[in-house]
Amino acid sequence: MDLSAFSEELAEIEGKINDIFRALSNGFQKLEKIKDPNRRSRQLEELTDKMRECKRLIKEFERVLKEEESRNTRDTVKLLNDKKQSMIKELNSYVALKKQQANTLDNKRVDLFDGPSAGDGFGEENVLLASSMTNQQLMDQGNQMMNETDQAIERSKKVVEDTVNVGAETAAALKAQTEQMSRVVNELDSIHFSIKKASQLVKEIGRQVATDRCIMGMLFLIVVGVITIIIVKIVNPHNKDIRDIPGLAPPANRRLLWVPNNN
Repeated sequence: MDLSAFSEELAEIEGKINDIFRALSNGFQKLEKIKDPNRRSRQLEELTDKMRECKRLIKEFERVLKEEESRNTRDTVKLLNDKKQSMIKELNSYVALKKQQANTLDNKRVDLFDGPSAGDGFGEENVLLASSMTNQQLMDQGNQMMNETDQAIERSKKVVEDTVNVGAETAAALKAQTEQMSRVVNELDSIHFSIKKASQLVKEIGRQVATDRCIMGMLFLIVVGVITIIIVKIVNPHNKDIRDIPGLAPPANRRLLWVPNNN
């Protein structure tokens, strides 16, 4: 499982632990080929030092994991804990090999990892002593750890796939919302343009109405004036201050062409 996506510090620690595991694997393979007891003892001491360093790094891994636990999701924390357990099991398998080699050399039993305390975080699995384990048991234990590692990888893949699916769904929803917002903005622009045109039309109608009112007012004044003149002229036809209105002037004195003779 690649931890680079979770924490740079955890990924760095995991890389150092994996380097030690590779060195331990190569070291035990080399140890099988060494025949000289003294050289085998020195090689075993070097491997023991590497296992001490590995144990220290696993504890450091556990410390960082606890510090970052609140910032990670439950699934992420579970994956990291599974990775920690996998590293513990792999280290314990090398511890068992180391004890087996130590017994073979009749060296003093080294209690480097014997009886781990609960606070160390290594008491989750009961590791068989190398003296009571056969090669088949060691192989079975190794296969079990590989299976558990594969399961952890599969769980990690599933989490990644779920994350990708959620991201795709979120992107689709955001795209739909963006398109909807674009349509709303276009509609608002159309409404704003219509309101602007309507305001201009109202202003033009207002100006036309004002002009019409002025014209009607002038016509009304003219009509009132004409009616006033007519009334005054009818009431006082001999008023010289008012000119005669064509068609309303009093009849002029007309001479009779024939005057009847009363005699």
